[in-house]
Amino acid sequence: MPRQYFATVARGLEALAAQELLELGAQGVEPGFCGVGFVGDRTLLYTVNLWARLPFRILLRLDSFPCQDAQDLYRGIQHLSWFDYLTPDYTLAVDATGKTPTLNHSHFTALQVKNAIIDLQRQQFGDRSAIDTQNPDVRINVHLHRDQCIVSLDSSGQSLHRRGYRPAMGTAPLKESLAAALIRWSGWQPQLAFMDPLCGSGTLPLEACLQGLNIAPGLFRGRFGFETWLDFDPVLWQTLQAQAREKQLTQLPMPIWGSDRDPTVIEQARLNAQKCGMEECIWFEAMELQEIAAPCDGGILICNPPYGERLGRDQDLGSFYRLLGNVLKQRFQGWMVFILSGNKALSQSIGLKSSERIPLHNGAIPCQLMKYELY
Repeated sequence: MPRQYFATVARGLEALAAQELLELGAQGVEPGFCGVGFVGDRTLLYTVNLWARLPFRILLRLDSFPCQDAQDLYRGIQHLSWFDYLTPDYTLAVDATGKTPTLNHSHFTALQVKNAIIDLQRQQFGDRSAIDTQNPDVRINVHLHRDQCIVSLDSSGQSLHRRGYRPAMGTAPLKESLAAALIRWSGWQPQLAFMDPLCGSGTLPLEACLQGLNIAPGLFRGRFGFETWLDFDPVLWQTLQAQAREKQLTQLPMPIWGSDRDPTVIEQARLNAQKCGMEECIWFEAMELQEIAAPCDGGILICNPPYGERLGRDQDLGSFYRLLGNVLKQRFQGWMVFILSGNKALSQSIGLKSSERIPLHNGAIPCQLMKYELY
């Protein structure tokens, strides 16, 4: 039976995520604020969790009701048929987002929802679910918006951007979901060369390799939220995983390159590539920016230089950006370059004219993805 779902995504990625969901078979796709609504069956729910590269979480919408205050919230939650989703031997957690004029503290909202469910369980069973905020059997999401409360189940568990293949991370790593979005925006295809000269622990090259080898990102994860639901279908899930493995490729027509000045983070990148079996497809090398040269006549280069927010505060980043622009201009003719920047003044130091600028967010930082066509 078709159900309503909502994929949460980073701000600015809604349209891109909507296109990805359409490609995965979703119906009734509607981009919203920091998310995309869509319709599908249980097979689609499992498929999106397994294959989607851009969302954080896939929520199954249960119901919505008018809600202005704590009493409305308590009564509305108790009217839902929780016995279809939760028994006292299942642990639970509640995440709350949004607010109304009188419900403006997410912790209180979550506590009120938890109390309503537990009181209902005690009336019905004489017992109650334990709370587990880290790895609950059922994670409930409530969102308050315009005097309405939307109640959902979180089918993903941990955020989907946590693929499970990256045990080693450098300082201020790019989220895997954002890296996947940048690659999708670039139009990169496996027959094109790919390079990140500021790769850190390797997120962009690794995500490009996952896409190029048609590897479902969810295959590396230990558990999804839906696996502990009462209606979980293990046979269907095992079938979808097996089909995903059969679709994987073993090699790329062009290699992928990643470099960084820090040998320690390059070693982390190599460990991450080994973790997901892609060490033969990606060339990682410790190298200063001024030593970088194009490995072939053309391709896609994407990088995420420091903005001065979390990294680079004590460095002369203006000189660094000018050096980056000079290296690109002198050594990467024939390449398409994409630079993610959260500092407009620094981006002007690159000294190249962008052909396109795409607004998005890297966490809480407003950024632009700048496109340069180097001829």
